[in-house]
Amino acid sequence: MLRRLANIFKVADLRNKIVFTLAIIALYQFGANIPVPGVSWAQIQKLQGLSNSTSVVSFLNLFSGGALSRMAIFGLGVMPYITSSIIIQLLTTVIPKLTEWRDQGAVGQKKITQTTRYLTVALALLQSTGLVYAFHGHDSALIGTNIDLIPKFSIPLAAMMVLLLTAGTAFVMWLAELITQRGVGQGMSLLIFANVVANIPTGGKLVLAEGGGLKFTVLLLVSLGLLVAIVFMDQGQRRIPVTFAKRVVGRKMYGGSSTYIPLKVNQSGVIPIIFASSVLYIPVLLSNIFPVTWLVNFVNHSLTPTSPVYIALYFLFIVAFTFFYVYVAFDPYQQADMIRKQGGFVPGIRPGAPTERYFSHLLNRLTVVGALFLGSVAIIPSLLMAAWHINRFPFYGTTLLIAVGVALETMRQIDSQLMMRNYEGFLK
Repeated sequence: MLRRLANIFKVADLRNKIVFTLAIIALYQFGANIPVPGVSWAQIQKLQGLSNSTSVVSFLNLFSGGALSRMAIFGLGVMPYITSSIIIQLLTTVIPKLTEWRDQGAVGQKKITQTTRYLTVALALLQSTGLVYAFHGHDSALIGTNIDLIPKFSIPLAAMMVLLLTAGTAFVMWLAELITQRGVGQGMSLLIFANVVANIPTGGKLVLAEGGGLKFTVLLLVSLGLLVAIVFMDQGQRRIPVTFAKRVVGRKMYGGSSTYIPLKVNQSGVIPIIFASSVLYIPVLLSNIFPVTWLVNFVNHSLTPTSPVYIALYFLFIVAFTFFYVYVAFDPYQQADMIRKQGGFVPGIRPGAPTERYFSHLLNRLTVVGALFLGSVAIIPSLLMAAWHINRFPFYGTTLLIAVGVALETMRQIDSQLMMRNYEGFLK
């Protein structure tokens, strides 16, 4: 393993990318520990000691690395961008203009990305306004207590805080795009990875303190089993053989080769987990903006992470988003049409509509397994904690899935870089 690790630093380009990625993550963590002006540090420490772990702030801290409870400049983290991405992807299937942009290739993707950025800034404005109001001691459902983090509250100070939090979100979005372009891995996923991993030691300590050694040991053994299962399922794939017929272009003959299309069992990765978490956060956001009695009561009593309603909705949303994302990433019609235009075919399957139906059938079977697996792994630790009445770290299953999934995907990218230069990689 050490020899393989040394291979990374033998490649100057790869070494620079990894150093750049680590530098961006360090910069993000630095900004996540700087409170916005006007916040009382003594009240922040009091909040961190008293807030209920089943309150909404514990969920938001999962994706901000604790920055939200510190009311840091990067307090909103990646949540506005994730929510914006979900909304745009959902609208792409119903708004013709967005569908047209999606089919335009790189040019259309740039337009969709720009629209996502604008929507992210708009959502950050709404969320930061609601959070400033809540942290002024007006929303015990959000933070689990009525502590006032902004004792010298005024309208100009609140406007400045909203502006700083929104600017911090835009800056985080830019940092994530820098990692994607110039670093290693997918930027937004790596920032989420850094946040959730940073919370694991503290969360484990809280579970040990609340549940005792026996329950902590059982949960640890279950986690190790889930980790092995995640790695095993992540590597599983169905290879669809594709043969390309020979064709003559000018004086040269092309084609006559065979290849395969790899369909992974877990085709969507950790995206459905993040999407489902974001969707369950939307009612909380709405309850802050529109404090209707029935909505506030629903959030307070049914959207706590260890409640049966939350666990059931979480599982259903993960399954639904897995199907949605898989069909967005791998469209059977587009894949069949592209193979037909390139003169290829699946052995034993006629090109065109039969190939599309064949892809859809395989994709449905694989996605059912992948969706049920993702949902089960996400809720198994939550079910154990709910049964044992452990509320101090209720998002452990989500944390485990995100950490392992992003780590494997990043290592695959590093492996591909090493293989291109004839170095032995990490994964076999």
